[in-house]
Amino acid sequence: MAENPCVGSMPRRAFLRAGLTGFSALGVSDLFRLQAQGAAAGGARGTSMIVVWLWGGPSHMETFDMKPDAPEAYRGLFRPIATSVPGLEICEKLPRLAAIADKLALVRSISHDSPGHVNSTHTVLTGYTGDLVETPPFAPKHPYAFHAANRFLPETSGLPKWVAMPSFPYEGGGGLGNSHGPYRVGADPNSPDFKVPELVLDEARRARLGGRSRLLAGFDAMRRSIDEGATRSFDDFQRRALDVLAGSAARDAFDLSREPDAIRDRYGRDVVGQRCLLARRLVEAGVRVVTIDFPCVPGQKAFSWDDHASVWNIFEQMEIRLPVLDRAVSALIEDVYARGLDRETLIVVMGEMGRTPKLSNHEGQPGREHWGKAMSVLLSGGGISMGQAIGSTTPRGEEPRDRPLTPNDLVATWYRHLGIDHSLTYLDTSGRPIALLPHGEPIAELI
Repeated sequence: MAENPCVGSMPRRAFLRAGLTGFSALGVSDLFRLQAQGAAAGGARGTSMIVVWLWGGPSHMETFDMKPDAPEAYRGLFRPIATSVPGLEICEKLPRLAAIADKLALVRSISHDSPGHVNSTHTVLTGYTGDLVETPPFAPKHPYAFHAANRFLPETSGLPKWVAMPSFPYEGGGGLGNSHGPYRVGADPNSPDFKVPELVLDEARRARLGGRSRLLAGFDAMRRSIDEGATRSFDDFQRRALDVLAGSAARDAFDLSREPDAIRDRYGRDVVGQRCLLARRLVEAGVRVVTIDFPCVPGQKAFSWDDHASVWNIFEQMEIRLPVLDRAVSALIEDVYARGLDRETLIVVMGEMGRTPKLSNHEGQPGREHWGKAMSVLLSGGGISMGQAIGSTTPRGEEPRDRPLTPNDLVATWYRHLGIDHSLTYLDTSGRPIALLPHGEPIAELI
């Protein structure tokens, strides 16, 4: 049967489509639509994660698991220094982190067998051994933990659940589909004209929003006469998009100009430091997961932590990278604690693998190759037990010696913090039941 026309001229469904199209052009509503497709009950409200991702695989031997007594071919050029925790040492290039080691937990005995960047990332972030194929399109077969968080955590108040700065390597939803990816912020927050375009409205766009607000009110008046199913997406997605765009919560969260200069300086006036500061603002505002890709520092030759001898000198590059990491992450940790966010916000610093304990050499240039059998992870906050190192590796840093752990144990710890049952089973896009995490338990020493 033909639709009854709305008063005026347009059929009701055409009128709805026109309204939806107008809002969809704003872009943010699409984000909410994707999020709401997978919204589910559960989760510990208020808990969040900030992940500083060191793409390429940071060497454990130059960061958190040094071996000063190993043979020269293993130990490298840097020396360990004492920290604020008796008996705990880290690299001399990380003095600020050393000073706040009582707020750190170092896991030194995580091991996996995946050899390359794509499959290691898959293994570490999904709990399923990565595919060995290292060629495009790099589509993961299982969802990253961040996609699962976006799927299973409750909706946040007017903000994305996952923000990625600027993106995340090889990201994909696997069996959950592609509806639970992050809201990507590619702009450099250290730039003086930094803004998130979809959250910054000029006067013309604000005027258009005013008109759409009136349109929204009109929809409320005609609710009884229009098919509920046809208006549901408008009510659920577009109203929230309007609230964000016309309101101030999201714009305020992304507005770094609200931070004192001393705080911005403490983090470092570079893209890494300002992303870490922005991450703190976002979780404080209600974002559940923020990922920061730290592959490069302005002025360095390298574009990752992938320290092959055939590419560059690992020690020259670490001299550039480590001070930036030290400054930004120590500032983030101190800020989170100072603002009382430490129980609800878990900070993670890691990459997808470690590096070969034995140095390689290419025409006189030292480096380290891929090595998943031993890797270190730094954690802070999250209400977990701080001031400790969990596990150890053999004297040459080749593999776990005490308390061997898998990436699954780490991911299970994340899920526990976020309030997600790591033993749950979900239906993939074809309707098959899939275990969110095939094995692994939260790391007991952290709880």
